[in-house]
Amino acid sequence: MAARGGTLRRVHQRAFPAPRGRHAPPLEVRQDLQRRRLFAAAAAVFSQMGYGEATAEAIARRAGMSKATFYEHFGNKEDCIVALFDAAIEVVVGAMRAAGDSNLDADPAVRVRVTTEAFLGALEQFPDEAQTLLVEIVGAGPRAMARRDKAIDAVAQYIDELNQRDFERGAAPRFASPHDAFAIVGAVVELASRQIRTGRPATIAELEPVVERFTMGLLAGDASA
Repeated sequence: MAARGGTLRRVHQRAFPAPRGRHAPPLEVRQDLQRRRLFAAAAAVFSQMGYGEATAEAIARRAGMSKATFYEHFGNKEDCIVALFDAAIEVVVGAMRAAGDSNLDADPAVRVRVTTEAFLGALEQFPDEAQTLLVEIVGAGPRAMARRDKAIDAVAQYIDELNQRDFERGAAPRFASPHDAFAIVGAVVELASRQIRTGRPATIAELEPVVERFTMGLLAGDASA
């Protein structure tokens, strides 16, 4: 599956060392390059070692930087994973919103498909960041879990808003419960997390029709109630 809409590219994008001397870019540009390199390195380290075993030193070494540079950007590895999560989830949710907003008047099943593809496509293209988003963040402490909960809330709210719009235009029944939107998000997160951890199914793209059937099944069940 090709990634659609926005992806994690701006988080993962490789950043080469900036020129020095009179050709050096402004400080804010250099710091942005450093941060992107640290994000890419952190995602790789968290994916390979797990959050519990990861260290600031390992992340800095992977980025080709000193540990002191790491601490110029983050207070500790918890700050790092929270910042990486925030940056990555912003892109993923942005991709979903872009796909959904460009298909506002489409059949609900079509929009479910394209928004799911946008989400799964980003995860497929950047597996290290995907593992941070869906797996490693769970063991990173209360602050990280609060960020995860906030992200899930935002996605569920968007899904509920789309359903409300579909209901008002007569395209779909209203969800039977406000928890239906959370059930959809939870299913997607757990299915994708399981695929990342276990490799089942073989590709994350295989989850798209499962999510579509689940979502449309909720609506069909509501219609027959």
